[in-house]
Amino acid sequence: MWVRGHNGSGKTSLLKLAAGLSLPETGQISWGGVPVRQADSFRRQLIYVAHSNALKEDLTVSEALTFLLRIHDRPSDNLTVHAALQAWDLQSQHNAMVRTLSQGQRRRVTLARLTADDRPSLWILDEPFDALDTDGVARLCDTLHKHASCGGTTLLTSHQAVDIGMLRPKEINLDRYC
Repeated sequence: MWVRGHNGSGKTSLLKLAAGLSLPETGQISWGGVPVRQADSFRRQLIYVAHSNALKEDLTVSEALTFLLRIHDRPSDNLTVHAALQAWDLQSQHNAMVRTLSQGQRRRVTLARLTADDRPSLWILDEPFDALDTDGVARLCDTLHKHASCGGTTLLTSHQAVDIGMLRPKEINLDRYC
């Protein structure tokens, strides 16, 4: 599902609510009939990628990805990390410090989490195409397609007009409700 809207229309707020990172003023958000903030099964299935990359600058690329995977209880062995970096064309930067990377490379490291675990899950992605070059956009589109074909669900926002191929996601335009 693709959430669209002008700046300030509430896209990020909606994603944070859906991820259980913010509380609604009224009502509740549930997953499988259980409020998301109480649903351990929901948190195990969720991968949330914020608009900011949230990478630790003093780590290498491999260490940063390993850290992200571990805090989200995902497989983080060397083989998994290497394969995820390779999927995002980052294998040559595996020992580079995060602080030396371009914004696009940082975004790729953050998005590499998506390819490190093949369990069907819910991905909530806030502006995932930001800072990506043409190749990065193509890799993300391919990753989204694979995720959907394996039964995964994605909720994302983007200001970019990206053709994500055969997926044809449902769209919500928040401008209609503001």
